[in-house]
Amino acid sequence: MRIGVLTGGGDCPGLNAVIRAVVRKGVGVYGHEFVGYRDGWRGPLDGLTMELGVAQVRGILPRGGTILGSSRTNPFAVEGGVEQIRFNLHAAGIDALIAVGGEDTLGVATRLSELGVNVVGVPKTIDNDLNATDYTFGFDTAVNIAMEAIDRLHTTAESHHRALIVEVMGRHAGWIALHSGLAGGANVILIPEVRFSIERVCAYVESRFQSQYAPILVVSEGAQPEEGEMVTLEKGVDAFGHVRLGGIGEWLAGQIEHRTGKEARTTVLGHIQRGGTPTAFDRVLATRFGLHAIDAVQHGKWGSMVALQGAQIVTVPLSAATEKLKTVPPELYAEAEVFFG
Repeated sequence: MRIGVLTGGGDCPGLNAVIRAVVRKGVGVYGHEFVGYRDGWRGPLDGLTMELGVAQVRGILPRGGTILGSSRTNPFAVEGGVEQIRFNLHAAGIDALIAVGGEDTLGVATRLSELGVNVVGVPKTIDNDLNATDYTFGFDTAVNIAMEAIDRLHTTAESHHRALIVEVMGRHAGWIALHSGLAGGANVILIPEVRFSIERVCAYVESRFQSQYAPILVVSEGAQPEEGEMVTLEKGVDAFGHVRLGGIGEWLAGQIEHRTGKEARTTVLGHIQRGGTPTAFDRVLATRFGLHAIDAVQHGKWGSMVALQGAQIVTVPLSAATEKLKTVPPELYAEAEVFFG
């Protein structure tokens, strides 16, 4: 078979490990031929391709990002986009597509599969919010980067007697904030799933100062106070209709200073969480996803996605990945609240 591979959405540590595994097993075991589509769904939409063989995937396992490039292109938002993709795939002799991405990328893959395109999906997001899989690669790396930042901020917070706020990614799900905050010993963790009371947050801050230590607060970019909305940047929306979030950390710092009289500063990790070398866990998980994705193609499991359930890699319907977000359950957040203040 002649198989196209694309990576869409935000870049993520481990993408190259997936590509490498797909190609190595696809060529070495099954004798398939591969075409790399550049920049997410823009590749098949505009016919942007690159050579993708064993030579091209050598040495990419430890590299962050993706050698194929990425974008947030939505072909369903482009007039005639789906027809153009069908035409380009047929013209290039493509028998199947492997789409590696998150909610938006796999949402497009699901709709194309329903229209008869042979697609297999691989789940990717640092937010860990895709349904039907226990973990997505990239999440462990993002958590470790955030944890290291929190570790470093503890000492400067105590040296200057300041409240320090770490704003991490997480539009609708607070997995990064929860895991990094627990691992880093944060005194408050705020996530999108649970609206927070600014009065209670300030009480936690004052309690921490009274113990002769300085507080560290970890907040997801999508966290919201009980009275208020998400803090957004005035930069419109992307092709999937998402507003750009950012600023909840600064808002929180201002509230803390105003209400407690204590100095507060914010560190926004932003895209630092996405970049660099993937952890061992993410390299192994991404590799396993790639190996099982090419198996799914070999066996004609169109419209499916590989997923981690327990210790096993299984295939699930693509639609299951995007039918709902996997959010932090209340009982898990309650475990973290034991350490607040």
